[in-house]
Amino acid sequence: MRIVDDTDRRILLELTRHPRITNAAIAEQLGLARNTVQNRVAALEASDALQGFDRRFHAAALGYPLTVFMATHVDQPRIDEVVEQLRQIPEVVQAFGLSGQADVLVRVVCRDAEDLYRVNKLVLACDGVERTETWLSMGELIPFRLAPVLERDLGRR
Repeated sequence: MRIVDDTDRRILLELTRHPRITNAAIAEQLGLARNTVQNRVAALEASDALQGFDRRFHAAALGYPLTVFMATHVDQPRIDEVVEQLRQIPEVVQAFGLSGQADVLVRVVCRDAEDLYRVNKLVLACDGVERTETWLSMGELIPFRLAPVLERDLGRR
């Protein structure tokens, strides 16, 4: 993954503040050439530093008001196989490898408790999954954000 510099940070902050801003407007705002902004945004996208638009969607607005975290215990040698199976479950929106007692933290969105029961059965049916522990989110207290980190790191060196 590409490590960003201050010019990238300034571009990313503009995109955070104004998600629909054009490259030309970013260039004007930051005093950069349009081609510089265009090339840097393309490089950020190619390196996964700038991720997909779907990270901005709110699951509840799409009909999935229940967010659930599943601590998933797996047969360690089969973890890659488990991850590929989890990737096939549409309600699995995120997964993290963990150290500690559980192996994978799975973030799931569901329509209701009955839907959660169905999705949990799908996770448990994955070859290599031994068991899950489930926690219901009562609400998002701090939405995902990186702008404070970008702002703090701007100009550091």
